Amino acid sequence: MADLYDWLNYYVFWYCLMIRAELGSAPWDVLHIGLTLQFGLTVGTWSIIMGIFIIGFTSLLTKERPQLGGVVNMVLVGVFIDVFLFVLPAGGTFLWQLLMLLGGIIVIAYGIGLYIAPNCGAGPRDSLMLALTQKTGWKVSRVRGIMEIVVLTVGWLLGGPVFLGTILFCFGIGAVVGITLPQCQQFVDRLIKRGGMDENFNKGTIRADHYDGVGKEVR
Repeated sequence: MADLYDWLNYYVFWYCLMIRAELGSAPWDVLHIGLTLQFGLTVGTWSIIMGIFIIGFTSLLTKERPQLGGVVNMVLVGVFIDVFLFVLPAGGTFLWQLLMLLGGIIVIAYGIGLYIAPNCGAGPRDSLMLALTQKTGWKVSRVRGIMEIVVLTVGWLLGGPVFLGTILFCFGIGAVVGITLPQCQQFVDRLIKRGGMDENFNKGTIRADHYDGVGKEVR
């Protein structure tokens, strides 16, 4: 749980950095900010509320119960969003804003890949993305792109901030996740396989000096 907490802190920090760059928010944040402007509550609260609806819809679509990792992700991300937006200052020069934006997109893409790869339960939006990918047979990049466009349109109609960064995220995140997800899956698979070999004493050579014997190999 501590590792999850630390990673979500880092992941959401960059997400909020994109918002503070003030070059246009990611489509889901456009929606959350638009809902905040129209109905009150905080951006993080709306992230949790929308997550509840998305988890319910995804469960109906897949006919499976929500995974614990997805629920934990939904709650912690919403809380961290409000915390970081409270403490982070707005962006400075245009170059710094652009670096904040591009850095945020790249880190978010790898963040999505790393927490999806262990199969402990993706967040609500990414669970929906994976479910739609399985149902339609389309590529992740195509499904993600369509999702972002639909959410962006609704958020824009509600008054959410749309600018250069929004367009880059909307059309770029699907392609970037399509690259990072297989990379992260291979990375996690190697870690799991290596851990299994190291921790299973029924495989490979065991040394007597792992216990109280002399330094001689035994099999």
